[in-house]
Amino acid sequence: MKTVINRQLHRITIIAQSVAKAVGKFVAKLSVVAAIAAIVILATTPAGLLSANDTVSTAPILLAAADTSRLLPLTSIASPDALISKALQDIRASRMDDALREVNRAIALRPDFKLAHLIRGDLLTARMRPLAGLGAASKVPSESLDDLRDEARVRLLRYIDQPAPDLLPRQILQLAPQQKYALLADTSRARLYLFENIDGVPRLKSDFYMTIGKNGTDKRVEGDKRTPMGVYQIVEQLPRAGLADLYGDGAYPLNYPNEWDQMQGHGGHGIWLHGVPSNTYSRPPRSSDGCVVVANPDLKELSRWIKVGSTPVIITNRTDWISQEEWEQSRDNLLAQLNRWKSDWEARDPDRFLLHYSGNMTNGQGATWAKDKRRNILSKEWIRINLSNISLFLYGNGNMAYAEFTQSYSSNTLSSLSSKRLYWQMQQGTWRVALEKSIDIPISDQLAQR
Repeated sequence: MKTVINRQLHRITIIAQSVAKAVGKFVAKLSVVAAIAAIVILATTPAGLLSANDTVSTAPILLAAADTSRLLPLTSIASPDALISKALQDIRASRMDDALREVNRAIALRPDFKLAHLIRGDLLTARMRPLAGLGAASKVPSESLDDLRDEARVRLLRYIDQPAPDLLPRQILQLAPQQKYALLADTSRARLYLFENIDGVPRLKSDFYMTIGKNGTDKRVEGDKRTPMGVYQIVEQLPRAGLADLYGDGAYPLNYPNEWDQMQGHGGHGIWLHGVPSNTYSRPPRSSDGCVVVANPDLKELSRWIKVGSTPVIITNRTDWISQEEWEQSRDNLLAQLNRWKSDWEARDPDRFLLHYSGNMTNGQGATWAKDKRRNILSKEWIRINLSNISLFLYGNGNMAYAEFTQSYSSNTLSSLSSKRLYWQMQQGTWRVALEKSIDIPISDQLAQR
């Protein structure tokens, strides 16, 4: 009788241990999922990244609402970024063992991937006790921990905030034939999008995690550690040799400040797209001195598509993804305005032509330019203008546009070929030119183009 009772007690003990183990695993899963969910709440606010004084003003997007059918294809499932993305998906599905395997693989590939180490520590600790949040079990200094949490937020945001494949970026309305690719830096999402030019339409090819200035965007002065907003060109490629280790595997200087920045009185210099130090896989989302920074493998990948002098870099607070129908309407409206500007010039009607310009171009300091333009137009018997290689971009708020094109001008007294840039502002519902710049194309370049 005692033997039977002992066997039953032993069986009950084993069952109780199994239940306790299962409950422990369940609590661990809930703990990690809760930590990730907390990241989602912060990551999906309108500003993308929250500062200490920010509050959530809209209902958060829950992780369970993520639509996996909208995900961009991962370029390589063996890349550290792809493995961490897969681990986050596994955590969402409560597949903790699978998540740990993916994180371990990411660390094996890149031992300097600090975020991967943080997630691994949480996964291991959560097996023993609940966690209050991401990195709660780590001994990382609070400032560095906040940086890693920011990185986790924006990496997870890439997973849950994907554009539908048929949407297009409002900021890129047309690419010229020679602009085979374009880069769009979305500072709120910490993503650098690579677009391919398909018959003038920007089609999303890939995207990369990126870092911007410590103090955010809207660069104004030297040393403010902010990233400028606008449309820029890559003016040079600097190889790793000769660069400080801070810049990683290379650098691409941008033409900041451009003409518009200079007109606004914005100062500073040395805004580059570059890599990270050799002992670092990635940097926190806001940690540069104003440059756009990507991981060294990503910079190497981007170098395949970047062409100095023709690849535009658009930096905006947030990409507006719109339907192709809405995109075409925005493009056609701006093209129509550009054609009216051209037609009024060819019609030799200075009054109508000068209405295309804002007051700063025709009054005050611009009065001399307007007077000379009027006299020049009236002195011609005929004028013919042809515009080609047109590219069109919108600045972040949509109230400013940038047009770049090749202009062929001919009249009864003069013929010329030039590269022209127009900065348009929306004023009382009408696009008006606020800044115009032109560079003559030398005869040798004209012959080469022909």
